[in-house]
Amino acid sequence: MDFQIRPLVRREVPVLLELIRELARFERLEDELQATFRSLNKSLFGPNRVARALLGRCGGEPAGYAIYFFTFSSFVGRRGIWLEDLYVRPEFRGKGLGRGLLRAVAQVAADHSCGRFEWTALDWNRRALEFYHGLGAAVMDEWVLFRMNSDGLRRFASTKGDGCD
Repeated sequence: MDFQIRPLVRREVPVLLELIRELARFERLEDELQATFRSLNKSLFGPNRVARALLGRCGGEPAGYAIYFFTFSSFVGRRGIWLEDLYVRPEFRGKGLGRGLLRAVAQVAADHSCGRFEWTALDWNRRALEFYHGLGAAVMDEWVLFRMNSDGLRRFASTKGDGCD
C-alpha cells in the first residue's frame, strides 16, 4: 500500500487528537484521556515543546501516527528516544505503515545519535507484542513500570518531611 509519513504540522493537530481518541478506545483507556487541541498544540509546537509527532497517510487519508520524545540514559551517557504512541487505524494494519512509522522514529533516533529506543506495549495486545518481537526488540522483563497520575504527583510533591536531620 502506498503511504506517506511526515512530521505533523500544526493544522493537523485536530486529526492527531481524533487518532489519539481512537487509540484510547482501542486500549480501553478512554477514561484517562485528557489531551485537548490546546494541550497538544502547546506540547508539540509551543516554545518549550516536549514531544514530536509523525503522521502516516494512505491515499491522503490519515491512517496512523507516532508520538515520541527524547530521554536521557546515565548508563549510556547520551540521549535516547521514547515512543509514546504508535497507532495505525484497523483498516490500514498489516500493510507496512506501523513498520514505516517505527522506522521513521528510529531514523530520528539515529540522526540524533540516540543510545536507546524504548517503548511499552499492553500485555494483552498479542498482535503488537508479536510485531515488536519480529523486529528484534527485547522485552525488559526485569523492569517494572511505575506511574503517578497528576493527583498523586501533586500530593507527593506537597508532602513535608523525609529530610536529612
